[in-house]
Amino acid sequence: MATPPTHPATALVTGASSGIGEAFARTLAARGTPLVLSARREDRLQRLCGELSPQVPCQYLVADLADPTAPARIAATLQERGVEVALLVNNAGYGLPGKFESQPWEEHARFLQVMVGAVCELTHRLLPAMQARRHGRIINVASLAGLVPGSAGHTLYAASKAFMVRFSESLALENRDRGVHVTALCPGFTYSEFHDVTGTREQVSRMPRWMWMDAPAVVEAGLAAVERGDAVCVPGRANRAIRWLMKTLPDRAALAMVQRRAHNFRKT
Repeated sequence: MATPPTHPATALVTGASSGIGEAFARTLAARGTPLVLSARREDRLQRLCGELSPQVPCQYLVADLADPTAPARIAATLQERGVEVALLVNNAGYGLPGKFESQPWEEHARFLQVMVGAVCELTHRLLPAMQARRHGRIINVASLAGLVPGSAGHTLYAASKAFMVRFSESLALENRDRGVHVTALCPGFTYSEFHDVTGTREQVSRMPRWMWMDAPAVVEAGLAAVERGDAVCVPGRANRAIRWLMKTLPDRAALAMVQRRAHNFRKT
């Protein structure tokens, strides 16, 4: 394995203004990792960078990844600033509640650009420099939803996360001899703003507390996994048990079980 750089290398975190992305920023800052934070909400990015700057160099880039030109602009800005990204955290994401036909196609297209297109393009643009240095880390924040059968509602969410898992696995295999580790981080229910945005806070609040994790714990698990070279990380015993159960049951039984529970966390 290539020797890591002796100086702290920069991490780029997308969707860094709240939730798991913010937890990544805070955890990495505590470890002394210089940061570039990206999100849509400039006020939150300014506030977070101001808070973390006494710990580490911290910059931010305002970008809406639903814009197909955003990944190229982010990469160009990083190059202009002379920033070498050694850790890419593709975290930006959200959910579209309701049945597939309930949203106009334009909303689905924007969703797919954020959840799939931007992830692939940012990775494609930043990976070659990591390969050239023979050291790099990529964490794609997927979801337990990408590892279990789909359910009604939020139709493209689980599908996009399943893509993230397979994409990460293949990329990890391609780069295992190049000093670049790739991990799909697959959390389950995590305390964040996600369910407020999708309008499912009342529903998911009925879920038992043992099914929930704090964002910092998810982040710690993801960072440890990418250093080990694990292609997939499912944090939390409850989430790993759910994954095991879904893999063990026949497909029809697993699908039926998920569908019976879907009303607890999906809005249709």
